[in-house]
Amino acid sequence: MEKYICTVCGYVYDPTEGDPDNDVEAGTSFAEVPEEWVCPLCGVGKDLFEVEE
Repeated sequence: MEKYICTVCGYVYDPTEGDPDNDVEAGTSFAEVPEEWVCPLCGVGKDLFEVEE
């Protein structure tokens, strides 16, 4: 699964880890992350993330 990076602060969403502090289980692809989820570091929405190269 692809990792996604926040274009504002550089936080990397890694689907193998998920975001357990915000109720996103490990193994959750970025597409499956709820739309209301925000970056845990800077608070921007999913629309400001892009695939990490």
